[in-house]
Amino acid sequence: MHLGNLSRLSNAKTRSISPENFTGEKGGGARAEEGLGAHAARELGKGWKISPAVKIQPGETFVLADIEGPGAIQHIWMTPTGHWRHSILRIYWDDQDIPSVECPVGDFFACGWGEYAQVSSLAVCVNPGSGFNCYWEMPFRKRCKMTMTNIGLQEMVLYYQIDYALTEVPEDAAYFHAQFRRKNPLPYKEVYTILDGVKGKGHYVGTYLAWGVNNNGWWGEGEIKFYIDGDDEYPTICGTGTEDYFGGSYNFENPKTHQYQEFTTPYSGLPQIIRPDGLYRSQMRFGLYRWHIMDPIRFENDIRVTIQALGWRSGGRYLPLQDDIASVAYWYQTLPTAKFPELPDRDYLEVI
Repeated sequence: MHLGNLSRLSNAKTRSISPENFTGEKGGGARAEEGLGAHAARELGKGWKISPAVKIQPGETFVLADIEGPGAIQHIWMTPTGHWRHSILRIYWDDQDIPSVECPVGDFFACGWGEYAQVSSLAVCVNPGSGFNCYWEMPFRKRCKMTMTNIGLQEMVLYYQIDYALTEVPEDAAYFHAQFRRKNPLPYKEVYTILDGVKGKGHYVGTYLAWGVNNNGWWGEGEIKFYIDGDDEYPTICGTGTEDYFGGSYNFENPKTHQYQEFTTPYSGLPQIIRPDGLYRSQMRFGLYRWHIMDPIRFENDIRVTIQALGWRSGGRYLPLQDDIASVAYWYQTLPTAKFPELPDRDYLEVI
């Protein structure tokens, strides 16, 4: 959907899943007789916000949606409580046993540090106070299954709504994927891998990085590289610097204040800068996104994406950094999905 075709009529059927209509059934909303809002609505009765949210206990996996296709997810909204790195979003396409999306919920919505930051982009919007919105189109042919797993130690409360269309899916439509990774710290002189092991035809559409700096000085001199269809030692696409890839320049520095400058735009942004407070917050932390909506990176068989962590040392020499880097890679491809690397455990995922 876009403004150029919004006026065109369609035979698609609009549906929505939320705690007020767990199945998305036509006419199935607002029928709950019990739920988290039942006490507040006790004098009003059925239809008055009886079930606006769910509780997910530690160790529990909750099925957010189980939809028979064909169709397409068009919008996801949610606001989870608790530690965002300990709430794991997974999406399975067409009865696959392994997920095509596996990611801590905060990182998926470009808020990897467990704190709110406004994001105003075409693909992801994060609004006050912690309203996560995703507009990536996600077509499926047979089935969409979406789950949330609480790997934390406390119960979480989740408000959510998943808007979708039941409609024909074009033959050339690929499946949405998102994969999370983290290295903390990145070993000395090691290049950070954003994505590897992909098999199939598709296109890469986005990168989110949560970058925690462990040295003084500038941290974003490194190049991003895209190895496409059999590239070995040398990539087909090589960037010129970290801030350049994310649409900025010269350290993301405001030329008047000489401070890092947050920004959020339709296709790229540095929406989050967590600054030292003089006590326990001792390091700089950054959240960055780059969506390849207008410039997807096409591949026929495979793709690998890496980024260098580079600063400066004495004598005008590059310094390979040992930073805390987490990432989400977003892409579309044909099925089947290759198995992802095992997600780190709760302690390794924790932001402290």
